[in-house]
This record gives sequence, C-alpha cells and structure tokens, in this order.
Amino acid sequence: MAKIINVGIIGAAGYTGGELIRLLLNHPNATISFAQSGSNAGNLVSKIHADLVGETDLKFSASFPPLGDGGIDVIFFCAGHGEAKKFVAANNIPAQIKLIDIGNDFRLVADAEINGRKFVYGLPELQREDIKKANNVANPGCFATAIQLGLLPLAKAGLLPEDINTTGITGSTGAGQSLSPTSHFSYRQNNISGYKTLTHQHNDEIQQSLHQLQNSFPASPKQGGLYFVPWRGDFTRGIFISSQVKSDKSLDELNALYTAYYDGHPFTTVQTESLSLKQVVNTNKCIIQLEKIGNRLVIHSAIDNLVKGASGQAVQNMNLIFGLEETTGLKLKANYF
Repeated sequence: MAKIINVGIIGAAGYTGGELIRLLLNHPNATISFAQSGSNAGNLVSKIHADLVGETDLKFSASFPPLGDGGIDVIFFCAGHGEAKKFVAANNIPAQIKLIDIGNDFRLVADAEINGRKFVYGLPELQREDIKKANNVANPGCFATAIQLGLLPLAKAGLLPEDINTTGITGSTGAGQSLSPTSHFSYRQNNISGYKTLTHQHNDEIQQSLHQLQNSFPASPKQGGLYFVPWRGDFTRGIFISSQVKSDKSLDELNALYTAYYDGHPFTTVQTESLSLKQVVNTNKCIIQLEKIGNRLVIHSAIDNLVKGASGQAVQNMNLIFGLEETTGLKLKANYF
C-alpha cells in the first residue's frame, strides 16, 4: 500500500485553498493534517467552503502544529502573494518537509532560493523530471500555465518568432476571494473589461520558460517578446487564451509537432475540433487547438484557473514529488452541461 501523505495547508480559506481541500479529500494517498486560516480559526471548513458540507468535519486552525515531530510531509501555501516567503523565513521548517507554493514568491530563478531551500518551477509539461527530484516547488500562475502550454512546443522546436501577440480571458475567481470593485456581481454580469494591458505579472515567468527552451527568445518582457492583453470575463472560472504567431509550417506539421511534444503528458491534449471553455472547467486538463490562415498561426488553449491553473497542478506536483502516478486524485469530469 502506498504511503499516506500528511498535508498541511497555510491560507486555506480562499478559492485555491478550498479547491485544494476538495481535491485532497478525494485523494487516495493524502490526508489533511491541518488547514490554517487566521481569519476563520475554529470554523468548520464547510462553513466557508459550502461545497464541502457533509464531506469533512475539519476545522480551520489559527496556526500550525509543531513541524519537527515528523507529522507533516508537505505544506501547501495558498495565502496571498508574499506570505510563503515570510513563512519560510520566519519558521524553522525541517528539511524533510516538502513545500509547494501556489503564490508567485519563488517562480522566477532570481527568487527561487531562501534559507537554503531551492524551488523548482512546477510546470510538469516543461520539467517533470526536475519536479520528481524536488523538495520545493513554485506552482505556475494560471495565465502563465495556459499561455505556456500553448507555446512550449514551438519553443522546443526553435520556432517562436520575435513577437507573440496573446489575448486571454479569465473568470472572476481569478481575482481571488476578497471583494474589489471589479469582482462584484453588478460589475461582472454582462460585462467584459481589459486590465494590466501588456504589464501582467505572469509575463516574467512565461518568458523565463520560453527562453529556457529557445535561447533566442527574450528572457524578460523588458526585451520584448510576448505582448499579452488579459480580460475579465462574465463567468466564474476558466481561462481561454489565443496566441498569434507567424509560421511557415503547415497546419498538419504543427499539429504533429504539438501532439509529439505532449505525448506522455496526461493532462494536455491537442484537438482539431473547435475548442470551448466548458471542456476543461472543473478538470486538471489543458486542451489546445491550432488554426492557421496563410502564415498566421493561432494557438487556442484553455484551462480551469483554479485546477490546472492552481490547486490541481499543485496536487499534480505533489504526486510527482512523492512518486505517485501523476493523475492520482485528479481524474475529474468537466462541467460540460
């Protein structure tokens, strides 16, 4: 029988925390030892995450148990950006405890080490073997995951042009659980709006990865390369990306290139049919569709921002770190109807 992984969660009351709890409760090789939330300490988890009513009697804790007693195998950080770095700096975490940060604290190479802990960028379709050997993983951003998965095969083949034009739309859960003027129902309903045009924070990690595979592609947005326009959508979850590049390859050649790259990666699929967001919502999948007119290639990619874009990918990384089958606990049905 496979070892049971004892999990701790820091910042468990938000959207990614709730999604992580849902996945781990149904994971055959994991048990949740604590779910920390300073603002909800003492409350039943199901009081905040109402989809878990009848699923668990777990309560939020104000803090975490002593980490040196061998009771915790992995800690997930689901708190706000910057909180994981503060936690690791302030606490003496035993070396054997694995860390998976869903925030953006350790995604860039320049920020990937603290207190002797080196974080590996956790995009399995880019560096699965490195993740298997890692003790600490920096989970990619949601937009970053969807955009990169649409572009990695081109980068691997050295086919990325100097300029990539990308647009993407995300649901309201991408903004987190805290209310803001643009997350209210009265703003979101029947509305679409752009934000952070050409300045989105995920650009850095995207270009870092693309440069890793294709050295000629700019490593930083300051050098050009990726021009990304994100949009807020009138729905709760999911991300749909369309990236446009120039290519002299035929559509058949490109589909073959993409299919070969993702061979053996269970969560990323290339299809020739028209892509819709409903195919991936509530799953850990990324689905890609290519379209080509003349020398213009459009790469569509879609994910669920809370699953493949956050908590599902974090569980996928946990599976890899602990030597489990990559899909364990992640065979989920899409909310297609």
